[in-house]
Amino acid sequence: MTPLATATPLYSIAEIRAIETAATQSLPQGVLMARAGQAAASAALKILHHLSDGDAAHMRVLVLAGPGNNGGDALEAAAHLAGSGIEVLVWLAPEAASTSPEREQAASRARNSAARFIDGATTMASSAINAAPWHLIIDGLFGIGATRPLTGVCGEMAQLVNQQSCPVLALDVPSGLHADTGTVEGVAIRATHTITFIGDKPGLHTADGRDHAGEVEVAALAIAPALLPQAGAQLNGVHLFARHLQPRRQNTHKGSYGSVAVLGGATGMSGAPVLAARAALHAGAGRVTIGFPDAPLAYDSGQPELMCRRARDIDFTGLQFGALVAGPGLGGDTDSVELLQRAIDSDSALLLDADALNLMAAEPELQSALATRSGAGATILTPHPLEAARLLDMTVAEVQADRLACARQLAAQLGVIVVLKGSGTVIAAQDGGVVINNTGSPALSTAGTGDVLAGLCGSLLAQGWPEWEAALGAVWLHGAAADALVASGAGPIGLTAGELIPALRKLINALSA
Repeated sequence: MTPLATATPLYSIAEIRAIETAATQSLPQGVLMARAGQAAASAALKILHHLSDGDAAHMRVLVLAGPGNNGGDALEAAAHLAGSGIEVLVWLAPEAASTSPEREQAASRARNSAARFIDGATTMASSAINAAPWHLIIDGLFGIGATRPLTGVCGEMAQLVNQQSCPVLALDVPSGLHADTGTVEGVAIRATHTITFIGDKPGLHTADGRDHAGEVEVAALAIAPALLPQAGAQLNGVHLFARHLQPRRQNTHKGSYGSVAVLGGATGMSGAPVLAARAALHAGAGRVTIGFPDAPLAYDSGQPELMCRRARDIDFTGLQFGALVAGPGLGGDTDSVELLQRAIDSDSALLLDADALNLMAAEPELQSALATRSGAGATILTPHPLEAARLLDMTVAEVQADRLACARQLAAQLGVIVVLKGSGTVIAAQDGGVVINNTGSPALSTAGTGDVLAGLCGSLLAQGWPEWEAALGAVWLHGAAADALVASGAGPIGLTAGELIPALRKLINALSA
């Protein structure tokens, strides 16, 4: 089994501010900024050494220093880099009416170094960018305290930086990216690397964050662990569900690994439940049945092990099915509503996806039934942003503006586990706990991959995984299988949902060995 990683907590802006306040009470003025600058310089040197095969001499670095403490971190980094023999040019963004004493100290150190300076208030951003062919640009314009979009000369600078081909190192967060939500209003700097201070931030890993943060490194700044609270969010990883990835015992049979029923496949949409069912089977379920609302397929010629039946003839009472996966290609007619109601009334673990979510949004009584299902089996919802918006009576833009908050709201509202799909999928529990997934890529942006995820998660539920671990494991494995295919050259462009299924089987077996 793969060695377990440690948990990576994700701290909100408010949590980071509270940690900073507590830490500075016992530290001399400016110590945290000095530590941040040193960590930033070390990260920059590592990038430069990689570019130059270990010899960073004669490398040129452009440092963008904003008017606040993020700019102070950049100035500290500039002083360290200049002292290392790097050619450093500091572009000073137009300053606010006053700056902190710590930033003034950092500015003094930078000005006493060999770094050169350009005043952004009097010199165009393009002049700094065009001053030399840069090997690295350090973004220290605005950090987690930014409350408005990048405009004026800073907005112009961000656009110019995004046109460069050299690496970009963002300090704490890329300027223009919201540290809590991962959203961008207007323009934000697209970094290849981010060194984030004190603790990791959720916005670096979801929504626009994954396109802007690049590789993320955390610099804890030697803050005492006792000052770090329990974070409200964390990154997904194998360590969160590894205890369920175990070698199979010899003395077992198909009944040992659970039965899954996939409900869906209205006329013209039979491929959706077939994908889900195949994923469930390849992920280890002992037996998989597809329940079609209309006339069933005679059999699946590509996977004849699957049983194809009319859904109305399937008995959902008792626990003959470890999990029901309802929704892939289910359709929206009256029979589908009745079928979904039967699934909700069952005692089986339940995963609702696609058309099941659309039916719930249109039929409030289904939501009420789901909210009172606490005495029955586990329940997981896997909406994409539009489906979540319908259930929350919001717009897609409102959901995407704060994915963590919306996933939490929906989980609490319905008393379920919610998997809000998208870049940096958010998994939310009923108690407000949140995990952001960091596997997967645009390779998954193709029809049918959500059906595969639904079948995979249903399979884990049927095999006895608790609902929280099943959701975490399914989302992580789904993304990691796509990553493995991309690494082998099969994507990201043109990857198909069907290709994920054998890759999932291979990955699960490797992790369970």
